[in-house]
Amino acid sequence: MRYFKSLILGSLGLLTFSNLALAASDTDWPKKPIVAIVSFPAGGSTDIFARSVTAPLAEALGQSIVVENKPGAGGMIGLQAAAKAAPDGYTINISALTNQSISSALFKNPPADLQKDFVPVALIGTIPHLIVVNPSVPAKNLPELIAFIKSKKGDFNYASQGNGSLSHLESTLFMQRIGATGTHIPYKGSSFALPDLIAGNTLMMFDSVTASLPHIQSGKLRPIAIAAAERSPLLPNVPTLGQDGMKQFDVENFYAVYVPKGTSPVIIAKLEKEIRKILTNPDFKARMAAQGIHPQFANSEKLSEITASEASKWDKAVKSANVKVD
Repeated sequence: MRYFKSLILGSLGLLTFSNLALAASDTDWPKKPIVAIVSFPAGGSTDIFARSVTAPLAEALGQSIVVENKPGAGGMIGLQAAAKAAPDGYTINISALTNQSISSALFKNPPADLQKDFVPVALIGTIPHLIVVNPSVPAKNLPELIAFIKSKKGDFNYASQGNGSLSHLESTLFMQRIGATGTHIPYKGSSFALPDLIAGNTLMMFDSVTASLPHIQSGKLRPIAIAAAERSPLLPNVPTLGQDGMKQFDVENFYAVYVPKGTSPVIIAKLEKEIRKILTNPDFKARMAAQGIHPQFANSEKLSEITASEASKWDKAVKSANVKVD
């Protein structure tokens, strides 16, 4: 009996020592470069925001952060890759939260899920979308665009950032609202879609202000309306959809940081702390505002609530609109 008692106590001691050693290693994190997975291609709003955040985050953590772009399937390819990564703090997912919520609602069997496979770290902000058209389109405002689209009698193409993306859902809901049909051309993100829109191969697109802004400023694209509750300070003369006659068509387009489920709370707390510092830095906020990005911090607990709310909201929207993945 004494032998077994000693054996049990010894095992408990080993477990305690192991836990203490693990906790100590977590406090020393990071000891090597970190990978930040982004589910959209380079040059799009998610990628731009991700690189803007990871540069100062890497400096704060004392290790480089390598951004890996894994586009496709409405963000699901990148999300699945991040979900399968070891929960050791060396893989983070910088997510277009609203896009991922829509993808999860659209796909029958999504390969990964933000609520099931990840732990929320911090909300990092929002980026509004807008309708942009090729300058050859005669419409200068929303009523004119609707009239022009209807005159095409379905004989036109419209672009999106990909099947299952926010851009896709916005386009579908928009066409339903105005009673029009067209051919949906999905791309793997803004950086792939915009060249075809600029070339005139597609008529219109719902895109982020961040990705479209340089092309608007150069005259290669014309903005029609902002798909948000408020106008963009960068495009003060462009009305919201609501201001131009289409009520209840504004979207809070969230972006956030997650880690694979099982990641140490010590690591999560450290990431959250450093991200908060970055997002509340006045210089950082000013630089982001100049690109149409609205930094907005929320901690892990609050992000968990936002994630659940977005999942519920977009699941209802997808079912109500009967949106299908092409």
